[in-house]
Amino acid sequence: MAYQITDACIACGACAAECPAGAISEGDGKYEIDADACLDCGACAGVCPVEAPQAQ
Repeated sequence: MAYQITDACIACGACAAECPAGAISEGDGKYEIDADACLDCGACAGVCPVEAPQAQ
């Protein structure tokens, strides 16, 4: 079960810097997680100031 970034994302990039798998990239107005590469570790959720990454 991969994480997904919600529309609450403010595109600060904190999550991408913490992702050990490099599964997060900048998308159109918000960051996106590659579900196939996501390790489901929750590192992104732990650093996000607006709680945009959510387990799906």
